[in-house]
Amino acid sequence: MNVTPMMLLIVCPLCFLAGLIDSVAGGGGLISIPAYLATGLPAHVAIGTNKLSAAIGTAAATARYKRCGRMDVPCALVSAALALPGSWLGTKAFNALPDGFVVRMMVVVIPIVAAVVLLRRGELRARFALPKRWRLPVCGGIGFAVGLYDGLVGPGTGTFLILLFTLVVGMEAVTASGTAKVVNLASNVASLATQIVAGNILFLLGLPAAAFGLLGNLAGAHLAIRGGERVVRVMLLIVLALLLLNLASNIL
Repeated sequence: MNVTPMMLLIVCPLCFLAGLIDSVAGGGGLISIPAYLATGLPAHVAIGTNKLSAAIGTAAATARYKRCGRMDVPCALVSAALALPGSWLGTKAFNALPDGFVVRMMVVVIPIVAAVVLLRRGELRARFALPKRWRLPVCGGIGFAVGLYDGLVGPGTGTFLILLFTLVVGMEAVTASGTAKVVNLASNVASLATQIVAGNILFLLGLPAAAFGLLGNLAGAHLAIRGGERVVRVMLLIVLALLLLNLASNIL
């Protein structure tokens, strides 16, 4: 398949924007996947190529958060390990549920989640401290639950990880964003390997897009680390709005 200059002009700037948003609040695929589809690529190639740019960008953001010490590594690893079986089970459940059931449910849930973020005028974290002995089990449960969501619905996985790490575990918002990146990276790498084997990646488009996505991820991680919780909160609300529009469009 030939890659034209117009395809690069469409995909590369939007992958930069997707990487910037994704590194702060998750949900970058809500921007990058439509960008690939807008070039006329078949859906399976668009999604596969997006995994290439997403995985490289997420790896860069993960390294940036880790280098700055804004990541809870034990929680991240436990959460990532349990997200994988959760995602597998979610995919199995998706195939057994009636068409559109989960999407309709999420259209109701997302405005409630957005309202919680808006009403938390203080710090975006749990009201009560989680006992230390429960921290890893709870992070594992979050990884499994969000992996389940990823298998059922998909978009916004990183966003829900950040919200749960802050509101349930009590992490500071930027640390929650860095911790979520490890889970996203594990999921992206596993999916990328599958897409490479299936031959669903257009490397001549995906690699330049990955370079722009990497720059966007680094810029977003820098913005989150410097701007703190205020930046994360604003980005979370933007991603939740995009996710709601995306899911609602699937119903209409």
